[in-house]
Amino acid sequence: MIGGGQLARMTHQAAIALGQTLRVLAASPEDPAAQVSPDVVIGAHTDADALARVAEGAAALTFDHEHVPTELLAALVDAGVNVAPPPQALIHAQDKVVMRRRLEELGAPIPRFAEVAEPSDVDAFAARIDGPIVVKTARGGYDGRGVTLAADLAEARAVTERYLADGTAVLLEERVDMRRELSALVARSPFGQGAAWPVVQSVQRDGICVEVIAPAPNLDDDLRGAAEQLGLRLAGELGVVGVLAVELFETVDGTLLVNELAMRPHNTGHWTMNGAVTSQFEQHLRAVLDYPLGATAPIAPVTVMANVLGAAHAPEMGMDERLHHLFARLPEAKVHLYGKSERPGRKIGHVNVLGAAGGSVDDAAYVAEVRERAVRAAHWLSHGEWTDGWDEHGA
Repeated sequence: MIGGGQLARMTHQAAIALGQTLRVLAASPEDPAAQVSPDVVIGAHTDADALARVAEGAAALTFDHEHVPTELLAALVDAGVNVAPPPQALIHAQDKVVMRRRLEELGAPIPRFAEVAEPSDVDAFAARIDGPIVVKTARGGYDGRGVTLAADLAEARAVTERYLADGTAVLLEERVDMRRELSALVARSPFGQGAAWPVVQSVQRDGICVEVIAPAPNLDDDLRGAAEQLGLRLAGELGVVGVLAVELFETVDGTLLVNELAMRPHNTGHWTMNGAVTSQFEQHLRAVLDYPLGATAPIAPVTVMANVLGAAHAPEMGMDERLHHLFARLPEAKVHLYGKSERPGRKIGHVNVLGAAGGSVDDAAYVAEVRERAVRAAHWLSHGEWTDGWDEHGA
């Protein structure tokens, strides 16, 4: 796996259960996956020699991020390496302009967009859509980086000019009037088998996913089916091997629009580690190794994943003591920590909480109670304080 982050770390856990060894290309021995994998190559994902070393003798080469130059991957393919997903598929998760063009060709529902060659293109696009504009870098953005929700035309023009001056390709999109964000997570094998997990709702703050509710509450059956089928169709049309996350907008008028694609395990699939028959990490390995895919059914009426983000000021209480108090108070919480140092806004782990049997994902009170426990647990691990004022020592 190219990349030594938390996705590779959690994929390594799944590899152990399958009797496999996961070799990792990490930038540093301190990377999350490098801390736990016995087979690590230290190097850059832009270094052809490092890529060749990590691929040598491997049954398959896959990714925990999409930033490897496709020309380097094409050279590996030419050398006989089984790259999964292949570079001709991965490019659609690397370059938003390429992705938008291809989705338009396939008739997939997308926001109106425009490629930018010069600043005047912003004015032309604004006149065409007559509404707010989102300015995106075509490559490299994630967790809200490289995305500007322009307040007005002047800001859209200024941001575009700054990107273009830096030699950065720019994509313009209309800002969607949405009800919420959804994610359709699917997997596809080289044999062509596909599998879809339930569509989930993701909650974003400052461009970062902070919470996932699985399945998405009060989602129309037709819309749910359409989202799952869209994910499976795109996986097939684009030639994906492995996990594909299709991030979606559910608009206020009840339609779906594709926002982003990711061809790897994804934050919106972390709930599957405890809440589904087969986790996204096991499924990704099954797919790239061309095993039959696993069952994707949920094992609880609702599972809520809450990300543990570094606090503005790290708590005086160490993480081990925070875990002690969390497990004493919420023994049902399933914690996954990434081995990262704490810094503001950094994803250092996540918590999964499953709802009790007999509930319904469409019962607002039931879902709210599970959400509260998951958020309370994650906030405690981040800040060392309880959202409900609990005094762990006084209690």
